[in-house]
Amino acid sequence: MRRALTALLCLAALPASAEGFGLAGVLSAKNRQDLPPIALSAGMPLADAPLVLKSGTYYEIEIIADGSAELALTGPEFFRAIWIDEIVIEGLEIRPLGLDSVEFDEAGTMEIGFLAIKPGRYVLQVPGVAGDLMRLEVSIE
Repeated sequence: MRRALTALLCLAALPASAEGFGLAGVLSAKNRQDLPPIALSAGMPLADAPLVLKSGTYYEIEIIADGSAELALTGPEFFRAIWIDEIVIEGLEIRPLGLDSVEFDEAGTMEIGFLAIKPGRYVLQVPGVAGDLMRLEVSIE
């Protein structure tokens, strides 16, 4: 037990640059990627292509609603497979413990910063809409 504790303390003492990320570790600028936005618009696709993410990478994505209808975006399995750093809405920063869905009652933009964690295939979709039009597949590798 003492050896395991000593090994963990030694790893924690290593400079973050030894891991290749920089001083902020996985939250460093070297580990960040912007994703194409998700568009919430009545009867339109959410995105041009599925999202393929890498576990351990920090991502930022905008969700943009045009106000054509009151629309929600749900994906509880996806939201449990990531760690949400922050959600930004009109300059207000929210740091939630978890998320099931988001909803736009009118036009607006929301930015979500998150760390992809659990590999798998997930779906973000507008609830109550049949077919694949308002559905976005997300893979975490």
